[in-house]
Amino acid sequence: MDRLLTSIFTLLCLCLFALSPAKADAIEDQVKAAYSDWDAAFGEADAKAIAAFYTDDAIFLPATHDVIKGPEGVEKFFAGIFDMGVTGHKLELIEAQGDGDLLFGTAKWSANGKDTNGADQPWGGVATHIFEKQADGSLKLRLHTFN
Repeated sequence: MDRLLTSIFTLLCLCLFALSPAKADAIEDQVKAAYSDWDAAFGEADAKAIAAFYTDDAIFLPATHDVIKGPEGVEKFFAGIFDMGVTGHKLELIEAQGDGDLLFGTAKWSANGKDTNGADQPWGGVATHIFEKQADGSLKLRLHTFN
């Protein structure tokens, strides 16, 4: 009997370990897709489309040290970014994890900005995102911060 219980326990542990990478891969795929969609909206210089990626109670903490709340504030921020001529935004996943309705992603970001004289200048840094799964299965940003 002990041998049977040990075998069952071992089998259950192996199943749990075998399923964990698949779950992690699924989460990474979801976050990568959200990043791709966000970057596409940025590429269109569409501040309203970017704002649609945020929950109504989202908190956005840009490198300016402002505390921006909700999609309206996000839209205003990115409209200003586009007015400055920033283009070519790219998010590259570092890691993604989560469980249930909350997922997080960390990423390296880059964009083509301008210096104080208006000359092209590469921008970049790291970002943290907390996503909330929506009823339709999509992800919206609940928290976004970057430097």
